[in-house]
Amino acid sequence: MTAVELTPGQREALERLAQFPLVDALYGRRSRRFPLGGEIPDGPLAYRSDHDPVPLTELERLLVLTACAGTTGWHYAIMRHARYAPHLANYSGGAAGRTFPSAAGFHTAEIFFTDDSGTYFMPTRDAGAQVDPAAEDVTPELMLERHAALIRKLSDDRIHLPREEPYMEGHNTWIANHPGSLLVIPVADIAQHNIANLCFFTQNGYCVYDDVNRRPIPGMEQFRGLVDVDDPLPLTFLEQYSVTEATAELACAAFSGVLMLQAMGLGGWMFDGIDRHTMLGASGDPGVPGLGFRFDHDEERFPLPNPTGLEGVFEAFCPPHHADMAAAVEAFADRKFGPGGVYNPETPGAWKESDRIRGAAQPYGEDFKACVAHQSRYIHDTFGKFPGTVPTLFIMNYVQAQHIDLGFYDRFFKPGAYLPTHAEHMAVWH
Repeated sequence: MTAVELTPGQREALERLAQFPLVDALYGRRSRRFPLGGEIPDGPLAYRSDHDPVPLTELERLLVLTACAGTTGWHYAIMRHARYAPHLANYSGGAAGRTFPSAAGFHTAEIFFTDDSGTYFMPTRDAGAQVDPAAEDVTPELMLERHAALIRKLSDDRIHLPREEPYMEGHNTWIANHPGSLLVIPVADIAQHNIANLCFFTQNGYCVYDDVNRRPIPGMEQFRGLVDVDDPLPLTFLEQYSVTEATAELACAAFSGVLMLQAMGLGGWMFDGIDRHTMLGASGDPGVPGLGFRFDHDEERFPLPNPTGLEGVFEAFCPPHHADMAAAVEAFADRKFGPGGVYNPETPGAWKESDRIRGAAQPYGEDFKACVAHQSRYIHDTFGKFPGTVPTLFIMNYVQAQHIDLGFYDRFFKPGAYLPTHAEHMAVWH
């Protein structure tokens, strides 16, 4: 979808969408799993839809996607830390705010999606602010217009997921990735998030030690004065911190999409019942390639396959996508301070003097980057991957969006099982 051409009916639908109350979305949110074309073959809710599946239109699809991960303007950054005042705090990774929060503005997640028309990638973490509330009225129509061109098609086919365990949880085999549905797949780069947290720790005088092997990281003495080498933090604490923060990012992106489903009158839900290794490409079955990410095996050091990225599309900040961990740290610094970076004075912003404020952040010095790279290299070399104790890339939640079969809900549920937007959806949007 490279341009948005709207009919008068679609414009009217968008106007209604913009007036939908937030409290109705919050209080009316439910997992509505039964779609047009669906079937529950047995049990107390046995039912077969009398309708064929109805795929989401391009307009419906893009509204869900922009709700999950659209940019919404320039974020306001972390404003102060006494430790390095009067410099502006320089934690953040991306310059734009999105529809969901991210720890200190790290923004390490992106979304993939699949439907009957194929499989796609919609990168927004480094797309800059596609809209600017300081200069324009941010409407659903404007969000569609600005984000449509970001979508990159990866395949003409919907991702193939066998409807059986272990590819998905047993309770999802009847419905996950159903024909006609849109499946949104947020993926976090835990490698980059871990580098961001190592930088965060270093800025605040901390380093890590290897609590798995019960030893300090050799060579940290050279960074005494920059970090406290006598009282380091556990490596596992750092990495659990990273994966937990990133999981919150993924979950909030999914929840934002689910709120949009209520406003539009679409069915669907957020869930985690598709095997993430299968989805990323490490199922072990050549007939089930998932997203096709490359992955590593090392049975002695990590028992599960470890996906690291899709070349030229979404590559984790670690080898083999970077020459070594020092190069990955350098790339992370460039993301922050280079062209388009959150701390580059030439990047636009939300402030009246954005160039002065962005430029007030202190770039990483060579000793600082060497300290972060030294710890990162140790982790990668010791554990055979980066991070060492958690996955390099991670999926937690998915969002599935679909047209619900009202007949199923009328048959089995009391009034109130769906919102007026669901009852009116086909008349309003189709």
